[in-house]
Amino acid sequence: MKTDKPTVGRKGEQEAAAYLSRLGHRILARNWRSGHLELDLVTLKGNELHIVEVKSRTAPVMAEPQRNVGRQKQRRIIAATQSFLHSEARKDLPANLEVFFDVLAVVFYGTGADFAVDYFPKAFLPLYD
Repeated sequence: MKTDKPTVGRKGEQEAAAYLSRLGHRILARNWRSGHLELDLVTLKGNELHIVEVKSRTAPVMAEPQRNVGRQKQRRIIAATQSFLHSEARKDLPANLEVFFDVLAVVFYGTGADFAVDYFPKAFLPLYD
């Protein structure tokens, strides 16, 4: 597997979407953008809207990928989510959704055929300053 960052990121998002689909999530959007803001995956499971930040790495990993979703990144995800909820993408969704912020880490080993997925549902709560 090519180990350049864009290739690893795309492959990680593909595996993340497949993993969440197996858990019963319906993928609503991948790489949803509003200006300079982006959401990796937006999924729906029952009455829950999940905003999923995907972190992909190749082994060996110096730090756990999910640790790279710090406070500044969380603020950007929350701002993007607010844009999503006020966009046309929202029109076909149920009115009273609960919104959750998840992190999903994908680590690829060797050729990339072997990988591990760690899913952290409800990884953080919105921060208001």
